Amino acid sequence: MESDIFKRLFEVIEERKNSSPESSYVAKLMFKGTEKINSKIIEEANEVCEAALETDKNHLLHEICDLMFHTFVLASYKNISIDEINSEFVRRFGTSGLVEKAGRNNNESE
Repeated sequence: MESDIFKRLFEVIEERKNSSPESSYVAKLMFKGTEKINSKIIEEANEVCEAALETDKNHLLHEICDLMFHTFVLASYKNISIDEINSEFVRRFGTSGLVEKAGRNNNESE
């Protein structure tokens, strides 16, 4: 069951998407839109970087989960599903990061 946690988390985010902003943190973020969600992601990314400089592994773990949660909220807001994210990781898996990045750069220049 734990292996499905990201899928379950996405389901909850999707359910709360249409809730009242007064009753759901997810709905509140989505009501405020991309700019607010982005600011939370930037805040959480900064907290991850700060925690990485410490020796407290649990603090870093907590901050990584916060960052992933807010990134998932953005994905849902932009109608990107967990299945699409999984598919993209599968597509990239086994490809060197350098090769993958070079391929993106070539496509961007076309």
